[in-house]
Amino acid sequence: MAFRNPFAARRPSVTTPDKSLLVENRKLVETIDRRKVLRGTFSLGALSLLAGCDISDRGAVQSVLKTVSDFNDGVQAALFNPNKLAPTFSPDLVVKPPRFNAYYEIDEVKPVDVSTWKLELSGLIKDKRPWTLDQIYALPEQEEIIRHICVEGWDYIGQWSGPNLKDFLTRIGADLSAKYIAFYGNDDYMESIDMASALHPQTILATKYAGEPITDPFGAPLRLRTAVKLGFKNPKWIRAIEVTNTYPLGFWEKQGFNWFAGL
Repeated sequence: MAFRNPFAARRPSVTTPDKSLLVENRKLVETIDRRKVLRGTFSLGALSLLAGCDISDRGAVQSVLKTVSDFNDGVQAALFNPNKLAPTFSPDLVVKPPRFNAYYEIDEVKPVDVSTWKLELSGLIKDKRPWTLDQIYALPEQEEIIRHICVEGWDYIGQWSGPNLKDFLTRIGADLSAKYIAFYGNDDYMESIDMASALHPQTILATKYAGEPITDPFGAPLRLRTAVKLGFKNPKWIRAIEVTNTYPLGFWEKQGFNWFAGL
């Protein structure tokens, strides 16, 4: 009599998933672990293990990935040390000019008229009077030679200078206990950061690069430079700042990237 494997019938049936699920959720999957622990080996099988659900169900997959992504944000925020300084570098390592990066091509940049530019303020701020560029230039400058790290995998050493953001927020009477700072660009790009990162000693409102005023297409006349965030959290061509307790969803977060995006 032939031997019958008693476990053979217990093998679970396998549902062949739609591979487009990985494509649709690729950015969210990649940003679940910012340091790329998965090293690009994320597969349909791994996705099913992560989701713990029917991977042919788009709604279920997206829901689980979003939950894990939000958890990642919370862990990064909890582990963030507001007093730990990022490495700094010598001037001879500075890349000149800085590398251009945006969600559009360089020839689509719309230069800002610096002669009429003003920085608008809103939200939880006592003194909401707009600032001119001359007023910002008159503030004490802080220089940072730090590494710009892009979520796409490239980086460079940059030399930035401008007013310390914490000092500026204190000067305008911003509520430093608020949760978020949102930055609005002249190109309609918006990003936000947590207040702890805004108050970090290496976070500045950059007006200069390598000792000279920032030019187009690199974010003139004002851009955020923080040593504790990935590059896309450093908006350029800033025209307005808002202090708020309402979560402001930024441009890349709408595309599936993690919001905290810390280094």
